[in-house]
Amino acid sequence: MELLRTIAHPPGGGGAKCCEAAAGRAAGGESRRKKAEELPHQQQHQHGHPAAEVSRIITDPTTGKRYCRGKVLGKGGFAKCYEMTDLTTNKVYAAKIIPHSRVAKPHQREKAQIELHRMLNHRHVVQFYHYFEDRENIYILLEYCSRRSMAHILKARKVLTEPEVRYYLRQIVSGLKYLHEQEILHRDLKLGNFFINENMELKLGDFGLAARLEPLEHRRRTICGTPNYLSPEVLNKQGHGCESDIWALGCVMYTMLLGRPPFETTNLKETYRCIREARYSLPSSLLAPAKHLIASMLSKNPEDRPSLDEIIRHEFFLQGFTPDRLSASCCHTIPDFHLSSPAKNFFKKAAAALFGGKKDKARYFDTQNRLAKEDEEIYKLRHDLKKTSITQQAPKHRRDEEVQPLITTVVKPGVLPETKQMGDSIRMIVRGTLGSCSSSSECLEDSTMGSVADTVARVLRGCLENMPEADINPKEQLTASFQWVTKWVDYSNKYGFGYQLSDHTVGVLFNNGAHMSLLPDKKTVHYYAELGQCSVFSAAEAPEQFISQVTILKYFSHYMEENLMDGGDLPSLTDVRRPRLYLLQWLKSDKALMMLFNDGTFQVNFYHDHTKVIICNQSDEYLLTYINEDRISTTFRLTTLLVSGCSLELKHRMEYALNMLLQRCN
Repeated sequence: MELLRTIAHPPGGGGAKCCEAAAGRAAGGESRRKKAEELPHQQQHQHGHPAAEVSRIITDPTTGKRYCRGKVLGKGGFAKCYEMTDLTTNKVYAAKIIPHSRVAKPHQREKAQIELHRMLNHRHVVQFYHYFEDRENIYILLEYCSRRSMAHILKARKVLTEPEVRYYLRQIVSGLKYLHEQEILHRDLKLGNFFINENMELKLGDFGLAARLEPLEHRRRTICGTPNYLSPEVLNKQGHGCESDIWALGCVMYTMLLGRPPFETTNLKETYRCIREARYSLPSSLLAPAKHLIASMLSKNPEDRPSLDEIIRHEFFLQGFTPDRLSASCCHTIPDFHLSSPAKNFFKKAAAALFGGKKDKARYFDTQNRLAKEDEEIYKLRHDLKKTSITQQAPKHRRDEEVQPLITTVVKPGVLPETKQMGDSIRMIVRGTLGSCSSSSECLEDSTMGSVADTVARVLRGCLENMPEADINPKEQLTASFQWVTKWVDYSNKYGFGYQLSDHTVGVLFNNGAHMSLLPDKKTVHYYAELGQCSVFSAAEAPEQFISQVTILKYFSHYMEENLMDGGDLPSLTDVRRPRLYLLQWLKSDKALMMLFNDGTFQVNFYHDHTKVIICNQSDEYLLTYINEDRISTTFRLTTLLVSGCSLELKHRMEYALNMLLQRCN
């Protein structure tokens, strides 16, 4: 018998975790959830009371180290967890103390689960430090998490905001991905097993039910875990897999946002019926990306659930604001993100760059606070249709009741809803343009910029109208040296649109129509007021009139580097003979983002599955690169597609991209 499993399931014992013998005795409704998630602090909270009071000074008989036992952090049916201080170093631990009388098969205490946990080392996994035993007890020293668990936070807060959920889920996914890479299944993911340290960092803990990942045919069929978080395949005794942890993660996300598990009912039998049928409700109060992600994780068929990488690339994370850190006050109070759309430090520093004195900065934040209260979705990166030019400031932000969430249905990866005929209206949400005309439409149609767009549109239309029908893409595999957008962020509600190219050049098309690039050396700045008009200067010695924009450019660069992941596997190949790339125009519709560059490079990113279409010209030949939902890229000559055709998956995206290009001024 493995020690931690024995700790979790003592002879004749039960508790919040469920195994076949105890499942039928579990309480229902709110009381069951409290047992499952509101048990005391940390991994540290197992089920039991030591038979006798533990000495205040405890000595490790092997090393001679002495520890001072402090306050109780948690207790259960057969063990207690204490704050415990090393008297030599003053380091504080969370010490789980288990009496020998509560442990079955003591000759196996040092095996299995203790060995499993002690080998783990990750920022988002509770650290195992040491264990020892004396005549009365076993002592397990763990990382001390002073902010208690997510169960305690949710008990105080009732529900969490979307930015908080993204903050915590990113860390859970990071820790869980590490476990799965070590071929370890947690098997008991729930709020009570996510612990928060002094710095508001989340740690996965409680490995009492953790197990090695086994091949499907050798998986254990035992029903174990917490009732509200069990997956259909576990209830059907098909065994635990990585997909079972993903299911539990979906339950966790649902609970964070709504304050209750998705399958909670008044009795356990009905709960299990709902789980087996994957039957639950998604309230209208949830935004579409959150609904879509929850629905994908709670797919009845394990094979339909997303991987951890797919989860973190979902629109819920990529299009929404995620704070870099949370204040400790978030443990009991709703955070105020209104001053930080989308990143508190970003906007504080940007405001400091734009406004000189403290009074101006205070007035700026007061204004933003007032506007934020008028718009409950200020940290959502969706805005009304807006046109900008160099001589015309962007119009004041206004709400458009017809703007719908980007995703309204659950869409299978790799499948784009059927595209309307070319020329049909595409609903644009926001745009930005480089130029010096009084009208963006005028500028695009009558200038060199318009000719760049028209050339790309003519080539793409000619290919689509003349290529034959096909079921698959050509087998052509090319290696091309071109730049493409690997990361982007839309802060046009304040400053503009930022992006990072594959050579690590960072560009910002500001709301006033000016463009600024920070080259890969992070020292050189290129400034474009109009197409083809470039000023070059050092970032450290920027002209006075550009200091504010250079400062903001640096913040964009830092934010994307620290918070966003690359969008594909294309190698970064730079042809130094080609001109520097800079953005002429970007547009966001309800389904995709379009970007058009000075050399005719044209890129469209689709939100729902993160596929991308990139068209560029090399040596007077047009190439099309398609990056699929797995971030795998393939490059074709357009002439090859013209002769051989392509899959419907790619064709639909090409058609939609052309529609965006044709209607860029509508």
